[in-house]
Amino acid sequence: MTRDAKRDDALLQFVEKLALGLADMGWQRMAARVFAALMVTHNGRLTAGELAEMLSVSPAAISGAVRYLEPLGLITRERVPGERRDSYRVVDDMWYASFLKQDRLLKLWVDTASEGIDVLGASTPAGQRLAEMRDFFAFFAEEMPLLFERWHARRIKAQHAEGVD
Repeated sequence: MTRDAKRDDALLQFVEKLALGLADMGWQRMAARVFAALMVTHNGRLTAGELAEMLSVSPAAISGAVRYLEPLGLITRERVPGERRDSYRVVDDMWYASFLKQDRLLKLWVDTASEGIDVLGASTPAGQRLAEMRDFFAFFAEEMPLLFERWHARRIKAQHAEGVD
């Protein structure tokens, strides 16, 4: 086996390992594989055909996976000027963007739990469970913006240390 073939084999094994970890966290398996494949490419961009070939799957499997990943803000579809086919690219600062969406969902859960408390009554066992849920999600909704600020400060500091602007 050539050095390049060993590297390609190791890369595909890593893609599957990363995808398995994401699937264990609740991601759809094929979406996890597509995301992992995009993460390990040099420019973070592949066409559906390239993804299908790399992962040895059908283009339909890729289509379903990107429909899962795009709304999460983890990948974006784009067309490179002069190209006929769309490509998929991991989004810059994707983790931040993804967690911003989670922040909105946390607030939705707070509101929904509050509505349930109003319906069931705060002193009922169900109302108390919903109050716990509301308080839990409210805590995270309050703390997440602070974490985002700390993350960006750390990232900017690291970029300046590396000489990246």
